[in-house]
Amino acid sequence: MSKFIIQVNGPAYGTSASINALRFTQAALASGHQVICVFFYQDGVYNSTDLSLPASDENDVISDWKQLAQSNQVPLVNCVSAALRRGIVGEQDAHDNGLSHWNVGKSFIMGGLGELITGIESADRLISF
Repeated sequence: MSKFIIQVNGPAYGTSASINALRFTQAALASGHQVICVFFYQDGVYNSTDLSLPASDENDVISDWKQLAQSNQVPLVNCVSAALRRGIVGEQDAHDNGLSHWNVGKSFIMGGLGELITGIESADRLISF
């Protein structure tokens, strides 16, 4: 079986990138493949906000990512630089910068491109959406 890193460059809504990445990741795991991590980069970091409230008749992609991570122990890693410049702030970054609020869900880890590079070294494939 293969080891994948999934890179998500598109936001949760407005493009099909996130939902396509989610469905691919679910299918890969169901087929017995390993997903080392899902790395959210560029506008993909918008997938990590806890402040998204889709309509009740819409698919909640962000919730689906959280559920996938929890049930399959797949790390969800946000590029910290891409996130901060887009107003996506984790708890530690909020404290470090004197902010009273943060919006990154606890299912997501703030990391850097170093995590992506390290993961690529141990993966068979990097799949970008």
